[in-house]
Amino acid sequence: MSNSTATTKTAAERTGAHTDEAASLIGDARARIDALDDRIIGLVQERMAVSAVIQEARITSGGRRVNLSREMDVLGHFRDALGRPGTSLAMTLLELSRGRV
Repeated sequence: MSNSTATTKTAAERTGAHTDEAASLIGDARARIDALDDRIIGLVQERMAVSAVIQEARITSGGRRVNLSREMDVLGHFRDALGRPGTSLAMTLLELSRGRV
């Protein structure tokens, strides 16, 4: 689809709404979600950096890169706060934060 075709769509067509009022509300909410997603990505990157510092300190002191009991605590925390899908989210965060082997 060309840019000219994409720009000729109405707000209702872009959002799937059936009224201009709903389309406006959806457009505003999507912009807010995009901003939140950017903040979440930044926080995940910050978490990864802090985790790397912890892993380096643990390894340098003779420990293992991963602390499984700590990971279980994180999984439980996310599950308790967000329900079952929180466990999957926590697993993804832990995987991202483990760094490269």
